[in-house]
Amino acid sequence: MKTSLTYAAVALAAAVAGFLIYRVAATPPMSTAGEPAPIEASKGVPEQLPEFTLADRSGDPRSILSWPGKSLIVNFWATWCAPCRREIPLLKQIQDDHQDAGFQVVGVAVDFRDDVLAYADEIGIDYPLLIGEEDGLDAVNAFGISAVGFPFTAFTDQNGRIVTVHLGELVAPQADVILETVQRVNDGELSIAEARTRVATALAALEQESG
Repeated sequence: MKTSLTYAAVALAAAVAGFLIYRVAATPPMSTAGEPAPIEASKGVPEQLPEFTLADRSGDPRSILSWPGKSLIVNFWATWCAPCRREIPLLKQIQDDHQDAGFQVVGVAVDFRDDVLAYADEIGIDYPLLIGEEDGLDAVNAFGISAVGFPFTAFTDQNGRIVTVHLGELVAPQADVILETVQRVNDGELSIAEARTRVATALAALEQESG
């Protein structure tokens, strides 16, 4: 049988959760001082990109840590997720525009392998893919987010430290803010704490403008 009850249930839950959090996810939680609160390891998201290994496009096991020295854009998605499909052209553009600056997009598909390969070939995904079903869900859980739908995207600096995790569909203005901030971390202009606060504040402002 192609599906398992566990996988089907989790996939449905992820789809529902993704729809419910899409609007609220773009707005960071507020601190007691009334300022957007940055993502913190104490709230579940780890400081460093967690290690996990999944099959790559060729079927070989590959670690998410296979791109040392790169600022990773780790995008969790599934073929059945409409917002995931919508943001893939942006991710392809980010890869084209920023690879020379040391950025690397990696798609992590939590889906059936045959479906992922067929869809990736159909639309021409040209960045690396890692693919898993229940082991893909284990990778999701490694990020310590209590309620998450697809898509979600983790951004790291060149040392593998998580600068921010974006829940919901990524759009170009948000990506521009995050990538520019990560570059400033890589250039030594911002600490991780400063970068997280800057991203949270800027994304909150974008959400208000689009409100």
